[in-house]
Amino acid sequence: MPLDTAKPLVVALLATSATTSSTLFGVHDILSGTCRDWELIVNGRAAASPIQPVVVARTRQPVPAANGVLVHPQAGFADLPEPDVVCITDMFLAPGQDIAGLFEPEVRWIRQRHEAGATIAAVCTGAVLLAQAGLLEGQEATSHWAFCELLGRQYPGTRWLPEKALVTAGVGQRLVMAGSGTSWHTLALYLIARFVGAEEAIQVARLNIIDWSATSPLAYAAVSRTAQIDDPLIARCQEWVALNYQTEGAVGAMVRLSGLAERTFQRRFARATGLAPIDYVHTLRLEEAKQLLESTELPIEAVAFEVGYQDAAFFARLFKRKVCVTPAQYRRRFGALARRLAGVASQG
Repeated sequence: MPLDTAKPLVVALLATSATTSSTLFGVHDILSGTCRDWELIVNGRAAASPIQPVVVARTRQPVPAANGVLVHPQAGFADLPEPDVVCITDMFLAPGQDIAGLFEPEVRWIRQRHEAGATIAAVCTGAVLLAQAGLLEGQEATSHWAFCELLGRQYPGTRWLPEKALVTAGVGQRLVMAGSGTSWHTLALYLIARFVGAEEAIQVARLNIIDWSATSPLAYAAVSRTAQIDDPLIARCQEWVALNYQTEGAVGAMVRLSGLAERTFQRRFARATGLAPIDYVHTLRLEEAKQLLESTELPIEAVAFEVGYQDAAFFARLFKRKVCVTPAQYRRRFGALARRLAGVASQG
């Protein structure tokens, strides 16, 4: 969704006693440097960032972070009622650690902000608070690889995907999670790409020497075009097709689910999402194809079949038209990190 440049995007960075300061302030610095640093370093001009990160906690009292650094919040929950995005940067916890009752004010505030329309993002173990808030029931999610199996037992209604670097979920993709370790780079670039623009995200990646082509956050920016939150009937169809996009006749199935006449459904769906139903289905399929091309060695024909296309040639043409590169070119560009890591591992 394009950002109103007259009003900065307010991103609330949640600080708790389990927060690690490196991740908290790393995300803060990346977001606050959007546009600003490129203009200063490359063009020698002063510029403001279109993103306003704000460190927020229960109150404005200093918070001793997990690694001993004293964090001074810029706002308490009562001071920042309507951020555009809430970001839980991480939680320094042991796998399976019982935290029942420790973060009730944070969980309640996260739930309230989501109900108010904010996008909720989590880095690594920050997804624990999303699960506690009840926002991940029936959704796909990711977290640190060491936590996903335990989280799967604690929250069996959520499909945990430790292998994915980035997962978006929920109506309007207003739940965003990055996986293990330094995946906060991925999340920060994704937020910039989604709410500001792909070119601005690339600028940030270049300046900070972030291998965006390997972590591929920009591959997910197109998902934001499928967002809608105002029409419950269409939202129900969105949720169904997100789980059944491989089904033959997915558009017809959504029409039947809606109970509307086909032409009425087509108009209402396009008005709510900005896409015709068939284009919406193609978008979901192509986003999943990107994931498979990045993370697997499946032949292109097999990728096409996995995401619902029986005709691999049609899939290749559609991918090229929508993504502007062929599937093979996409894999070469975005699968580079996996190949490099495999090479390093083989040396050991």
